[in-house]
Parts: sequence; structure tokens; C-alpha cells
Amino acid sequence: MTAEQRKNLEAFSDYVRRTLDPTYILSYMNPWLREDEMQYIQAEKNNKGPLEAASLFLKYLLQLQEEGWFRGFLDALSHAGYSGLHEAIVDWNFKKIEQLEQHRLLLKRLQPVFKDKINPIEILPEISDCIINQEYEEIMQVCTNRGRMAGAEKLVECLTRSDKENWPKTLQLALENVNNEFSKLWMAEGDAKGVETEYLEEDYVETSSIHIVYQEEPECQNLSQNSCLPAEVSFAKLCSQLKPRNYQLELASPAMNGKNTIICAPTGCGKTFVSLLICEHHLKTLPQGRKGKVVFFANHVPVYEQQKSVFSEYFEKLGYSVAGISGATAENVPVKQVVENNDIIILTPQILVNSLKDGTVPSLSVFTLMIFDECHNTRKQHPYNKIMFCYLDQKLGGSSELLPQVIGMTASVGVGDAKNTAEAVEHICRLCACLDASVIATVKENLDELRQVVYTPQKIFRKVESRSTNRFKYVVSQLMRETESLAKGIFEGFENLSQLQNREFGTQKYEQWIVEVHKACKVFQLPDKDEESRICKALYLCTSHLRKYNDALIISEHAQMKDALEYLINFFNDVRAAGFDETEQDLTRRFEAKVKELESISMDPSNENPKLKELFLVLQEEYHLNPETKTILFVKTRALADALKKWIEENSQLGFLKPDILTGRGKTSQDTGMTLPAQKYVLEAFGSNRDHNILIATSVADEGIDIAQCNLVILYEYVGNVIKMIQTRGRGRARGSKCLLLTSNADVIEKENINMYKEKMMNESIIELQAWDEAKFKEKLLHLQNAEKFIRDSQQNSKPIPDKKNKKLLCGKCKTLACYTSDIRIVKDSHHTVIGNDFQKSFVIKPHPKPKRCGDLDKIGKIFCARADCSHDWGIRAKVNDLEIPLIKIQSFVVEDVETGKQTNPSKWKEFNFEKIPFEATQMS
Repeated sequence: MTAEQRKNLEAFSDYVRRTLDPTYILSYMNPWLREDEMQYIQAEKNNKGPLEAASLFLKYLLQLQEEGWFRGFLDALSHAGYSGLHEAIVDWNFKKIEQLEQHRLLLKRLQPVFKDKINPIEILPEISDCIINQEYEEIMQVCTNRGRMAGAEKLVECLTRSDKENWPKTLQLALENVNNEFSKLWMAEGDAKGVETEYLEEDYVETSSIHIVYQEEPECQNLSQNSCLPAEVSFAKLCSQLKPRNYQLELASPAMNGKNTIICAPTGCGKTFVSLLICEHHLKTLPQGRKGKVVFFANHVPVYEQQKSVFSEYFEKLGYSVAGISGATAENVPVKQVVENNDIIILTPQILVNSLKDGTVPSLSVFTLMIFDECHNTRKQHPYNKIMFCYLDQKLGGSSELLPQVIGMTASVGVGDAKNTAEAVEHICRLCACLDASVIATVKENLDELRQVVYTPQKIFRKVESRSTNRFKYVVSQLMRETESLAKGIFEGFENLSQLQNREFGTQKYEQWIVEVHKACKVFQLPDKDEESRICKALYLCTSHLRKYNDALIISEHAQMKDALEYLINFFNDVRAAGFDETEQDLTRRFEAKVKELESISMDPSNENPKLKELFLVLQEEYHLNPETKTILFVKTRALADALKKWIEENSQLGFLKPDILTGRGKTSQDTGMTLPAQKYVLEAFGSNRDHNILIATSVADEGIDIAQCNLVILYEYVGNVIKMIQTRGRGRARGSKCLLLTSNADVIEKENINMYKEKMMNESIIELQAWDEAKFKEKLLHLQNAEKFIRDSQQNSKPIPDKKNKKLLCGKCKTLACYTSDIRIVKDSHHTVIGNDFQKSFVIKPHPKPKRCGDLDKIGKIFCARADCSHDWGIRAKVNDLEIPLIKIQSFVVEDVETGKQTNPSKWKEFNFEKIPFEATQMS
């Protein structure tokens, strides 16, 4: 390439950027661009669009020094179909392309009307010469998979980059041929600026563009099934009538031959049925004189309920006894008798961990087969791994007792933090070592049959633009800056508050920082204890308010501004009902001065969240095309689940969906979680009731729970690791199902791209391990097991001795003395109460806002610091065995060493190493 040609390409680069999608010519540029450069260009398109990708492509192109690259570039344009751009560069004359600019601008202005009026499939054959072949195929694919409006949006994107000088006229002729009224707006031969504007004055609103539409290849999938059973036909009944498929027998074969096996197969392929086959074969083929006993572990209570029902119905007809125990029922069920008197026991794993610890179950040798559902969780201190610690201790300790066979079931073994195949192989080996599994069973011989049964849902990434202006965030940010200044003024010497620069409000990073500052405030010390109490309480209040403001900004980013405002109003109502000292009064006045302005902003229709607009369009189009659609909408938090449920119910065009929420049972700082009966009701309603068409779920639904009816999965700013990706995508089991990631954050899409790469790496690693010699594999597992046991034993030997020194517990907000550790007693191995009259005087009791039975106790009240200007939440008042006692939570207190005066703020009881004395009812006066 000559210097003049290089200079010309730089000069006309804007025309190239606005016309070329470089990903369509990358395959022709192999001799000149490195593999990583091509990957970066593809990623730039995925995350930011073709314009940015073209800029990066030109940057790499103009850096090339090799001979022949310019001719190669021209040939690539010609091969890909960019005839107009090719001609313009050869002649260095872009006049024809420049003349198209007014038509491009017009079509962009008319895009909302175009999407509403045009069916691309009707006109594509007539305008096929105006776009390149690859674009034609992509538009057809989008129309098929996502509907007419999405296809029209894609067509606009392609036409506004077209380099064919006749595309405006061709488009008009095509529109006239199908009598489309949009042709009246399209003045291909006249002045584009003179177009009538009547349609533009209507309420057509531009929506986001789709940057990635990725259709995965079936052979790479670990995904779903299209089976959708009528509600009246039970799964177990169906299983008893079905003949196993060949791929199911292939998966079960190593386990039926007695080998410890991890079965890794797509969600929806019938792994539960495979486990029934293995279990039945095991019970029927044990040597004479040996009685089989099977334990099946389910990680979540809803999954436990489903599996208990399936196993009971299937095996009781065959004459076997089945029983189950979960955390929700353990208090009333004798574990020892259940294990002794039944052939098959369904458990949540912590039940067995506790029973092995207290000797209720003497050893794992009482079982002959253990099945771990979602076995990828067998790691670190997970209950699955604690069970396998006992197994491996028996195995490596030379025990003469027979050990049970071990089966693990999962859709994804994962790769952990692996960056390459070698590291992925090591990760999978560690999982196999944890489960003592010498075989990884996948479908290899019967892949065609598996592909016919397991539908591969289309994966769509949709990037939505954030609000262009955000007055709500501006006002709340002002309040946050004022609160930060107030905190700094309380005590200038508090170092943690000096690190405020470059922290963006409304982010997870700010949340993490404020939590650290909040903790530091609690243990801040001064010689003057009264002054320490005043400063700590004031800083505690400021950081609490900053955290709530940050939460509100996050809510407004993902939901409606009015939800965020309501969240703040509820918080300040709670503040008024508590201590409400001078600092709180000052902070409340500042907020109240802005409430009317925030209300006005939140009610302004122009401030509608673009993500909600896009979600509305997705739901509207999907249910228009298929009114029987069943949707799972995954979100990160319970607060967002509540906000989206409210938004759907308030929307007159979406109210027919009758949304339900499915969240976990665990307690958070904001919520007590769902009860088990509530979870069961929601799942049953979604599965059997045609009126309930959308389920808004947090991570509790992303693995294990059988939701076969779902045919649309929407990940709303929701992304995790490769296992979570496969599990959530696997919820869409019906044929024709789709999985859509909706986000305004390019990093989220990039993370999901990385997950897809890791999934490919995982599958390659499994194939590599399956090719290993079995003896070599077992030797590798034994080495890992011995190494892990050595570490485990070392840690057990170095367990800290309980600190018997007496310590103070101070209120975490005002630093008032609450009690001494010598007065703390342990109730039922997990709860903590305090004896003595002094403690009774240090708190006040208020009725519990949600009194209810929780396992082994009844929540009847809340206890708060007795200081009138504090009222810090210390815990609950509960009824345990007819005795009413206070139960405290350690995160509400600061621990002070009586001798040294050093203060700490443990967030969990297990982090607090003190002498634990069991509670006796006679100690409570």
C-alpha cells in the first residue's frame, strides 16, 4: 500500500465506519489480522455495535506493515458483498455513499413507525440486493426467533449501513408492491428532509438495538427439553409407563456397573428418571444377604419436595418404603428411625451432616447408595462436601466397613476460575476427587437421540441504553454528598471518610465501600467514652443513610423511580419511629425538603426506565405471538422482584400475566424470605394455572426445580458463573423456547460471553478426561484426596481454643453496655440468649411485625436498645418450649475485650470464639 492510499483511507474512514460491519469480512482477513485482534473486533461489536467495531478494525488495519494487506482488504469487501464500498475505495470517490446519508437519517427518524408498520419477510425478497447475504440470513433468523418488530429493527440497522446506491428506491418499490402505507412516508426520489411528520408526532418511542443474536450449536449444549406434561399426569406415573431412551441408559450404564459416577447431562434430558433407573437397579441387584439403603440429597427445599414426591410415587408401588426429612421438618421427625425403617431416604444435606456429627447416624456405611443432585456444589464447606469428608476419612483411614456407591448429577461441572483447558481439567478432577467418582458419564453414542429430545433454546443478548438524563439520581446524589460532608464534620480524624474521591453513587462498589466504613464506625474508639458513643452513633446514622440512598439509586436504575422513592420514604418513616435524635432529625429534614421534587421527577412519563420499556416490548410481542407463553424472569434481588411485580400489575397491558414471585427462604437485612408453603404454592400455581403466566425469581429457581412449562427465560441484569448460566438457561425447556439477557451494562454481556467460552472449555475438558486411562485417573484422584485430607486434618488440629475471658457486648450503634459473654447461653445449638436481670433492663420489647413459627420457635416480639435516642435492633423475643426469652444477633453488637479495651465487630456467631455454655430454663428469671 502506498503512503497516499493509507492517507486516503484515513481521510475517508468515517464513510467506512458508517457502512462496514467488519465481522462479515474477518474470515477473509485471516492472513493479516491476528486471532486475538479478530476476537477483540467481534467483542467490540457484541458490546458496543458495528460502528465501534469498524473503528477498531480500521485502527488495526492502518497499523499493518505487511505487503498485500490493502489488496486483501479490497478482495474481502468484494467477496462479502460490499460492492458500493469497494467501488468507492478503488476510485477514492464516496459521492454515491454520501448521497445516501439523507436517506439513512430519514430511516433512523422513521424507525419507530417502520417497526410498527413493516413485516420484513414480505419485502426481503425484493430488497435482497440492497443488503449483503449474511445480513439477509440474520434478519430472517431474528424474524423467526424474536418476531416481526425485532426483525424490522434489524432491517433498519442493515439498510442504514447499506452501500447500494439504489436501496432507497428499491425499498419504496417493495413497499408499494405490498401496499404498505409506510411507502407514503418514504420519499426516495424527493428531498428526504421534506417528509411528512404526522407519524413522528405520535407516541412512537425508539427502543434499543440488538447487538448480539447468538444461536448456539446443538452439539455444544447442556440445555433444555420440550417436555410439557399435563398437570394431572404425575412425573412418577409417566416414568413407570416409559421405556428408557438409549441416551438415558448410556448415562446410567457406569453407575449400574457399580462405579462411582458423575452424570453430566443437559437440564431437561430426564436426569431424575436416570436416577430412578439407577436406584431401582441398585436395590434389585445387591448381593444376597445385603439389604440396600439409598439416600438422595436435594440442595434446596423446593427440589427436596419435588424429588420426595417422585420417588415415593415410583417406588412405593414396587414395594419399597420411602421417607424424607428437610430442615423445615427435622424438628418433628426422628432421623434415626427414618433412616433405619426405610429403603430410600430423601434429605436436604445438612440433616445428615448434623446426624453424623451427633452420632444419630453412626457412619455412612448404613447406606449402600448416595445420590447427590446438583453435585457441582460439592466444594469447600458446602454440606455435600462435609458428607464426603466423612466418606473420604473412612476410605483413606482404612476402615473395614463397606462404603456406599456415590452418584452425582449435574448439568454443568463448571470450570471454576480456569483460564485454559489444563486448569479446567484440574478443576473437574478436584470435583471428581471430592465425590470419589472415577467416571464422568455424558452422552456420546446417542447424541442424535438426545438432540431430538432436548431442545436448544435460542440465546439472545439485548443491550439497552440507560436514561440519557437522570434528574432523580442528581437530586439523590446531592443528598448523599451533603450526608458525606456531615459525616466528615462529625469527626475530622476518621480516616475511612477521607477516601471518598472517585466513588460513583448508585453502584455496587460504593455499597461495598460504605459497608466497610459502617463497620469501622462501630469499632472506632476514643479515650473519652461519652464522646466515642456520640461520634460512633452519629457516624453510624450517616453511613446507614448513605447505604439506603445508594440502594434507592440501584432500584431506580433497574426499576421505576417511584419504587426507589417509596423505598426511601419507608426508611425515613422507620427512622422517625426509632430513636430520632438530632442527627436523624437533620438528615430527615434534608430528605423531606427534596421529597416533592423527587415525587415530581418520578411521576414524569419522560423519565420512564428504558429497560422497562424494552421489557414491556419483549413481553407484549411474545404473548401476542403465543398467548400460552410461560415466562421466568430472573432478577438479582428480592427488592427488584417486588418492584417488577408491582410494575407488571400496574401496567394495564401486562396485568393479564398475573405475576408471582419465587425467592429463597433465607433472611436478608431487608426481608425474611418466603416460607416453604408459599414456595410450593407459587410453583404449583405457575405449573398448573393458565392465569399465572410469569414467574419473577431470584437464584432459588436457577437450579434443580422442575419448571418444564417455561418457554421464555429473561435474565434481567442477571449473570453469574458458567454453572449459573447453564442452569438458568436450562429453565426454558419447552420447544421454541428462548433465553434473553436484557442489560444496559456492556460488562454483563462480556461476562456472559466469557461464560459461553468457559462452557465450551468445560465440554472439551470432559472429553479429554474421558480419554484418560482409568488407572491413571484414579491415581490422580487419590493424590488429590490425600492432599486435601492432610490440609483438612491440619486445620482441625489447629482449631482455636474457646476464649474463656469475659468480654463486653456493646450496642453497635450507641456503644451502651448490653451484657457480658459470661451471661450468654446457647439455645438448641444455634440460638443465643442472655441471662440475668441486668440485661432485661437494657432493652425494650415491641410486637413483632410478622409474628410466625420458625422451626423450633415462635417469633413474638422484637428487642431494641433501651436508650431513647438509639433504639437499635438487637434481635427478637421468642417463645421456645413455652418459655419467652430474648434471642440476640451478634451483628448488632460490638465486642470489647475487658482487659485490653480492643473492639471487634463479628458479623456471624461462628466468627466469635468465646466459651459456649448451653441454656437451661432454670437460669431465666
